[in-house]
Amino acid sequence: MRLLHTSDWHLGRSFHRESLYEAQRAFLAHLVEVVRTERVEAVLVAGDVYDRALPGLEAVGLFDEVLHRLAELGVPTVFISGNHDSARRLGVGAGLIDRAGIHLRTDPDGCAVPVLLADEHGPVAVYGLPYLEPLLTRERFGLERGGHEAVLAAAMAGVRADLATRPEGTRAVVLAHAFVTGGEPSDSERDITVGGVAAVPAAVFDGVHYAALGHLHGCQTLAPHLRYSGSPLAYSFSEHQHRKTMWLVDLAADGSVSAERVDCPQPRPLAVLRGRLEELLSQPEYSAFEGSWVQATLTDPARPTDPMERLRTRFPHTLQLVFDPELSTGPEQASYAARVSGRPDLEVAEGFVRHVRPGTEPDQAELDWLREAFETVRRSTDREQELPG
Repeated sequence: MRLLHTSDWHLGRSFHRESLYEAQRAFLAHLVEVVRTERVEAVLVAGDVYDRALPGLEAVGLFDEVLHRLAELGVPTVFISGNHDSARRLGVGAGLIDRAGIHLRTDPDGCAVPVLLADEHGPVAVYGLPYLEPLLTRERFGLERGGHEAVLAAAMAGVRADLATRPEGTRAVVLAHAFVTGGEPSDSERDITVGGVAAVPAAVFDGVHYAALGHLHGCQTLAPHLRYSGSPLAYSFSEHQHRKTMWLVDLAADGSVSAERVDCPQPRPLAVLRGRLEELLSQPEYSAFEGSWVQATLTDPARPTDPMERLRTRFPHTLQLVFDPELSTGPEQASYAARVSGRPDLEVAEGFVRHVRPGTEPDQAELDWLREAFETVRRSTDREQELPG
């Protein structure tokens, strides 16, 4: 059976305030085309369909559109809810949608109830384990305490118990949204340590032929039968070296797995640049990044004037500016007191605003407020000094 494994769509998310609506729509169109041209027999979506529990109308529209297109192809699709999704909202209408071959698995009580598929080699049982928040799901699994490992282990025990009742030779596939030990995280995943230790051992998924994992945004293989597809788009600059793909998985008659990566279309490459401002603006080796979304770390010992505006003359899609001054043995770096000594109070305050808001200059209104505050303090001090002692 040929499976397409994807996850972490995060519909509705932006990239440093840049809309990803068209990019997400292009990805979903690409997914449908891959299903059609690669003769995919089932699609697996391992959670985080949406970026937030209350998705916007555009995100809901994208999801509705892809559901219709997948249903028209007649290819069974199994979704689970992730930690970003509202399981209740994503699962609305699941019973009716089920009839169209779209299977929404968002209820922890249904972990051991598989979607039953079949090919020329026999049955395939697909179990959907939605994101299991320990504090909310322990009692459902008869647990008094325990974190992610405990609730996932209990859910997988139910899967193995159900699988034992199936005909001999039934192949088992499970979808899960979790942080499995050995996985490599990035900056764009939401922490799931609340309710217990985040990571769970790979052995939790023993007993199935393929585990389609979601949550981590980098495509990775923990074992031949245990893989993350990663997110189809980059959602942080920490992913600038990721190759964004889906897994095209072939599940053989004996349950063995072979898989290949299918690239996802990207709206724009990412570039993480570091150096002094004048170097970034003048050196020819940076020409390749002029069309990229750019994160620039400036190492100038002194903060340059209007750095974002100047960077955008060469890199118009610069989105993030970080300051990391080169260390110097000169007296100007000896201490903070030495560096601000002799500078007007207002200038020091403006520098502080720039320091705590990298890449953002104080606007005129803020400058006026600072001047007014310092003037008020000065007048108050002058009055106190004029009072007789």
